[in-house]
Amino acid sequence: MNDERKRNPRPSGGGGRGRPSGGDRRDRRDRPDRPDRPGQRRPPRAGGAPRPEPEVRTEDQQVYDGPPIPDDISAKDLDRQIRDQLRSLPEKLADRIAKHLIMAGLLIDEDPETAYRHALAARARSQRSAVIREAVGETAYAAGKFAEALAELRTARRLSGRQDHVPMMADCERALGRPAKALEYDTPKAREELDQAGSIELSIVIAGARRDLGQLPAALNILESEPLHSPTREDWLARLRYAYADTLEAAGRREDAVEWFHRTLAVDANDVTDAEARLAELA
Repeated sequence: MNDERKRNPRPSGGGGRGRPSGGDRRDRRDRPDRPDRPGQRRPPRAGGAPRPEPEVRTEDQQVYDGPPIPDDISAKDLDRQIRDQLRSLPEKLADRIAKHLIMAGLLIDEDPETAYRHALAARARSQRSAVIREAVGETAYAAGKFAEALAELRTARRLSGRQDHVPMMADCERALGRPAKALEYDTPKAREELDQAGSIELSIVIAGARRDLGQLPAALNILESEPLHSPTREDWLARLRYAYADTLEAAGRREDAVEWFHRTLAVDANDVTDAEARLAELA
């Protein structure tokens, strides 16, 4: 999920009254046709047609509406595999959900709160879709709503049976102050089903949970069991090396930490860490 667009809708419905242009205002306030009292109808327009009342959307309706979607967003832009999971829905409904999911993906990094609202709008239209619940969980996580993220990702896992989001779920437990609970997500089943990047991410989270529990040697052992010297340039290597350098510093091994922050910087082509800033602090 990645990128951003934003637009503010104007409220629909009829306009309000203008300011009196002349005459005694007290006389105008005393007029019985002035709709100041609850339930009193507005005076008819010329020709007898009543003035339309402004539409007031309830909170649930506002969630269902979601943020506005730019005209150039097409449901066809959604990943084909995800679109296939929406095929059981009516076409117009599936298209609207697809557009909200696209917007959630575009905004998650730069405006996670709005991305989250798009995901909620998709969920309001279909709650039994794993891919939609995943989107809500991911955007809630990005927006720092860890309890809701965990609940949504648990539901997604129950619907799909997949383990893809186990590292994120474990990290939610850490963020909620439950590091011991985070350790329970490191299971043989999860390790078997996660790809390499996902498995590395889980190790980083589990090492962090060990640190939270004051178990620094155990945290270092977990990270040292992973391919720190891999020749790859994938983002997961920069993240792994950074976690290792950070843990070394926490363990009081400053020189080793500096070395591994340098090693992180050497492979962090996409700036997924702040290794350069950390090195400046340690200089």
